Amino acid sequence: MTWMMNEGGGHNCPKKTDDICGDVCGQGSSRLSMSRVRCILLGIDLKTYIFLFVLVPTCIFGIYVHGQKISYFLRPLWESPPKPFHDISHYYHENVSMETLCKLHGWGVREFPRRVYDAVLFSNEVDILTVRWQELYPYITQFVLLESNSTFTGIPKPMVFASNRDQFKFAEPRLTYGSIGGRFKKGENPFVEEAMQRVALDQLLKIAGITDDDLLIMSDVDEIPSRHTINLLRWCDEIPQVLHLRLKNYLYSFEFLVDDKSWRASVHRYQTGKTRYAHYRQTDEILADAGWHCSFCFRHISEFIFKMKAYSHNDRVRFSHYLNPKRVQRLICKGADLFDMLPEEYTFKEIIGKMGPIPHSFSAVHLPSYLLDNAEKYKFLLPGNCLRESG
Repeated sequence: MTWMMNEGGGHNCPKKTDDICGDVCGQGSSRLSMSRVRCILLGIDLKTYIFLFVLVPTCIFGIYVHGQKISYFLRPLWESPPKPFHDISHYYHENVSMETLCKLHGWGVREFPRRVYDAVLFSNEVDILTVRWQELYPYITQFVLLESNSTFTGIPKPMVFASNRDQFKFAEPRLTYGSIGGRFKKGENPFVEEAMQRVALDQLLKIAGITDDDLLIMSDVDEIPSRHTINLLRWCDEIPQVLHLRLKNYLYSFEFLVDDKSWRASVHRYQTGKTRYAHYRQTDEILADAGWHCSFCFRHISEFIFKMKAYSHNDRVRFSHYLNPKRVQRLICKGADLFDMLPEEYTFKEIIGKMGPIPHSFSAVHLPSYLLDNAEKYKFLLPGNCLRESG
């Protein structure tokens, strides 16, 4: 088959053509007819068909399934790391006087300790709340707890604390308890409901009697400051007005140590009209090695599933099989992510370094004393006990 150029620079029809291409010839290039498409398709070889109808759909499906992973892996390209904290060295030994400890931190020592208020929003974390309150009990003036009949995602929930209040009789004389009704607005950003509950917690603190220069602990239930950290801050003078606490970051139990980068917990010297309960970065100063953050540390598989559906990041449950109890149990024992996500880091080095299951730890040193005193009851939180109850 030969082609000949016409004077205008276009192509003439070949001398020999099939019927389809013959129909196509002579049509203007500006209009793509069905016949022209059919002609083009006839010219495509088998490998190209395989590419178009196998590889391309496979890629699209892969992006659908693993798109979130791809997004998190490429995070260093589109998001810069936050400004580094100014770490304050933390000094402690049980045989060192408080005057010496305060001096080592560059602070003075008070004639009498500040009052301390521990305020939390409660969902369903009965066991970890018990560990928290027992750890802090000697130094807390008032425990302040707010509970709602709605999750942050608008799902109705039982008043778990109210139903289990008898378990917290040890804290009852120091407890200010409040409840708030949910708004149950479908489709609303979960952080809106969370913010509303934090505003209500501000009001509950006033009812509890907090005053200027009292210490206020702002943290989630599973972000537990160590006892000696709070004692240090209540006795030392000239501490920062707001101070974040760097906590050791655990997942599922104290067997899986992720890192020491948990920072959202904070302690405030209360100021009337200025201090607002929040869970975001509020200062650049952070006290090192100040406690523990034990995320998703539940006794029952049902509690894991409830939190996966209920907390503010419920969009991470992208597929229904994520909530399968057998899958949840398997991943807990493996130390793998329930949401099949990559680490939330800002450099490729950190992302790659944390990919895969969390290494098992066999250390139960420097954990909350109540946990070890009641090791049999809370063995699910200790190394070597990953199996959970099904209820």
